[in-house]
Amino acid sequence: MLDAVVVGSGPNGLTAAVTLARAGLDVTVLEAQPTVGGGSRTLDLGLADGIVHDVCSAVHPMAWASPVLRAFDLPAHGVELLTPEISYAQPLPGGRAGLAYRDLGRTVEHLGTDGAAWRSLLGPLTEHWQAVVALAMSDKRSWPHGLSAGGGAVAAARFGLAVAEQGTEMWGRRFRTEEAAALLTGVAAHAIAPLPSMGAAGTALLLGTLAHVGHGWAVPRGGSGAITAALQAELELRGGTVVTDHPVRSRADLPHAATYLFDTSPDTLLDVIGEDLPPSRRQGLARLGRGDAAAKVDLVLSGPVPWTEPEVGRAGTVHVGGTRAEMARAEAAVAAGDHAEQPMCLVSDPTVVDPSRAAGGLRPLWTYAHVPAGSTRDVTDDVLDQLERFAPGVRDVVVASRCTPAARLAEHNANLTDGDIAGGRVTLWRMIARPTAHPNPYRQGVGVYLCSASVPPGPGVHGMGGWHAARHALREVYDLHPAAL
Repeated sequence: MLDAVVVGSGPNGLTAAVTLARAGLDVTVLEAQPTVGGGSRTLDLGLADGIVHDVCSAVHPMAWASPVLRAFDLPAHGVELLTPEISYAQPLPGGRAGLAYRDLGRTVEHLGTDGAAWRSLLGPLTEHWQAVVALAMSDKRSWPHGLSAGGGAVAAARFGLAVAEQGTEMWGRRFRTEEAAALLTGVAAHAIAPLPSMGAAGTALLLGTLAHVGHGWAVPRGGSGAITAALQAELELRGGTVVTDHPVRSRADLPHAATYLFDTSPDTLLDVIGEDLPPSRRQGLARLGRGDAAAKVDLVLSGPVPWTEPEVGRAGTVHVGGTRAEMARAEAAVAAGDHAEQPMCLVSDPTVVDPSRAAGGLRPLWTYAHVPAGSTRDVTDDVLDQLERFAPGVRDVVVASRCTPAARLAEHNANLTDGDIAGGRVTLWRMIARPTAHPNPYRQGVGVYLCSASVPPGPGVHGMGGWHAARHALREVYDLHPAAL
């Protein structure tokens, strides 16, 4: 009998497995796909020779900022995190753009009239970014480690006040220019939620803070798969095993083990082992619900995107949605179950910092468009139309494309049901009561744990859901007490 089985090899699942293996347990990870990584994989999609694409996540501020990945030390395990000079950009009509430089002072200078307002909002958070991360990455049940010293509690209070401002109608009071307002709103839109809202504001302020510290919005050399490859290598070094092409659809697909950790959606856990769970847990998991969705468009270009504002081309991430008002309208349409006329799009050209991703004069372009859950729409033209608004002539450099509609994202990652890439709705309540308000959101039954984006701290490539769940398992099943990070 195995000590532990982890279902799913995304960053959370692998982090959980490494945590257990480092404690001396015999661990096996089961992955349905032929390749390891879940939402952090880099694959050849057959669009052009030598060109690989990140199939889900592409840009990784949490890869260096997450407490567990900082402790793991990805660079020491061979992962090179590349830092774009401009973390993210927001092109606007008329050839203007908001630019979030890695350097806060340069960002403030570029924003002109709103520079002081940007500094007053994000400056105090960047000074205590570790406290901000500790708060955001906590289990939402206990006092986060690291808030008690060095101004951490004050920084946490500032973060809360900033969320209250930017998550309500007060968000219009701070900035006077479209550049600054849209720059922060583009980050908030990562939540795929109505704007303004508290969940989106928390996303904006966490990621906005990380844009100006450390590696900024880092891009792993070679692609996102480098992160999960490092975790897999560490697991195997510790004696753990990863089995691919092994879907788990029922209890019969699970080897006998003392503990099971599911880096999956709650639906999968219920399908596989639900009959063994307490009724209250089954009901709670079923109530989590799904968030709105994303559709993926992978492009191959013969040259850089011809942005009207050339500085946008130096950003690792570009939020293509126009003004704050335009983005709010687009996200409201999606929340209402409609396709936006001008959808919110996320775009990343990894060759901005990683020339190795180019081959034969071609380069990959990673894009998402926000759509209603379960959408079957091919959004290729929607994305290109949005790009053309701010980069006229971009269609002339597109040599290949592939759209994966929201309804089909689960074909390469079963967690992404209906295109929900966040593991559930991103609201203030659901970031706390995720999947339920139970004091232990990870333990679902005797020896059964959920460790995916559907538990605190929620979505992102940070491994913290896996780490929190694994620590609970070590204490509750094995009476082992690993030290806090």
